[in-house]
Amino acid sequence: MSLTKKELKRELILKTVSQIVHEEGVEKLTLEAVAKRAGISKGGLLYHFPSKDALILGMIEQLSNQFVEEFNRRAEADPHPKGKWTRSYIETSLFGNNDENNLYTALSAAHFTNPEMLEQLRAEYSTIQNKIENDEFDPVRATMVRLAIDGLWLAEMFGLAPPKAELRQKVVKALQASVEEDE
Repeated sequence: MSLTKKELKRELILKTVSQIVHEEGVEKLTLEAVAKRAGISKGGLLYHFPSKDALILGMIEQLSNQFVEEFNRRAEADPHPKGKWTRSYIETSLFGNNDENNLYTALSAAHFTNPEMLEQLRAEYSTIQNKIENDEFDPVRATMVRLAIDGLWLAEMFGLAPPKAELRQKVVKALQASVEEDE
């Protein structure tokens, strides 16, 4: 399925928003900065997104939809039903197609700009948590794995003493193994 010119422009804008927030912080996100970096006029930007909040909300919606789609796809493709949602959360969060943890960048931008923007994502995460809790697997262990993954990206995103590469790899392997073990 090929995208229309309008859809391609929208994707370019949202990718630019994510890059600016990730590289420079949400405080540097302005309509002018997005238009300049994306190589479009401010009027062209305003056609797609009439405000900074609309830019951030668009970024959140796009990235959360991509995350949820990949999460569901990975779980449905898993031939082992026990723990498939938990494994999918690990794989999607750590090895998915979320360049530079863009979803978490979007979360940060929304939280600091307008926390109400997170309502859609809160609902999606409730659905994810429900799937993990009902994963034919120990719901306590599955939830602990999800929270450990969330803590890992939080530490990495904010530079809160993230583990060095070798230790990080061992932590991830331990989390993956904990989903494979029988109780």
